[in-house]
Amino acid sequence: MDNIRTNLSIIHQRMEAACKKANRHAGDVRLLLATKTVPAERIAFALECGERLVGENKVQELKGKYEVLRTYNYESHFIGHLQTNKIKDALKYVTCIESVDRLDLARKLDQRLQFEGRSMDILVQVNSSFEESKFGIDPADAIPFIREVAKYDTLAIRGLMTIGLFSAEEEKVRRCFRLLKNIRQQVIEEDIPNVEMRELSMGMSGDLEIAIEEGATIVRVGTAIFGQRMYPDSYYWNESKR
Repeated sequence: MDNIRTNLSIIHQRMEAACKKANRHAGDVRLLLATKTVPAERIAFALECGERLVGENKVQELKGKYEVLRTYNYESHFIGHLQTNKIKDALKYVTCIESVDRLDLARKLDQRLQFEGRSMDILVQVNSSFEESKFGIDPADAIPFIREVAKYDTLAIRGLMTIGLFSAEEEKVRRCFRLLKNIRQQVIEEDIPNVEMRELSMGMSGDLEIAIEEGATIVRVGTAIFGQRMYPDSYYWNESKR
């Protein structure tokens, strides 16, 4: 647990340094704990250290960790690929879905939310790296997609999310984040009803500085806080289109 405390301190120092370099206020960027496969007790310790934003990739994990975490005051986001048959369960646990990337999902979210008589904050996921293996709407289709999703009164579009290219070449990674920022500006200029571009969720353990320099308001960090997982992602589930 001491490692988590130390790692959190290091991440916040990195975030603050990146904000200073980009002439941004440190309070403008939030840290989201990416807690895929992380035991609830370790997440609880991070919350006790003052963290307030958690992101899960799987509805099954949301359900499994709920009892341990329900007494804590925190905001829960869904950041993985959401299957339509898991919508009902997902809505029980989260305040925002960051990975809306297809009209079928938006339509079924709307249907369920209408039934429950409430609304939900969402982010639109954009495939800024143009990789076929990645989920997310094609950048060229992002604005028409947002126009369509904005028609659903139950879905409050609050911004965009992306997973940058996993590359050691900084400029290629930066290009992904800059593209998302440009789409955000285009959406703002469109002035679409029911759309508010206040969030850019981008950047993870290895590239959060670049993301912050390019305007990220949420960075999603897991490994650099909780440590490497015992097995690769593919051992647990397939999160890509491959």
